[in-house]
Amino acid sequence: MTANIIRDRLAFLNPTKLDIVDESYLHKGHAGNTGGGHFNVTVISEMFLNKSTMERHRIIYSALQDLIPKDIHALSIRAIAQSENLD
Repeated sequence: MTANIIRDRLAFLNPTKLDIVDESYLHKGHAGNTGGGHFNVTVISEMFLNKSTMERHRIIYSALQDLIPKDIHALSIRAIAQSENLD
């Protein structure tokens, strides 16, 4: 399952929170989808401290790059440091 692979790939961030929601069922059959899933990812990790949003997203995309676009068609990311967590 792709969500488990994503979880394993992002474990190096030592996240205090890692939520992965597979939203693929909402996008079945839409134009341009070659079969990869749609995922919404929330990662809370101190490794994001003092990094811009772009840097945080690059870290995540780098860890998952070989899964795109075959296994992951779309990825929504919320990446924050624990000290920024406003939940």
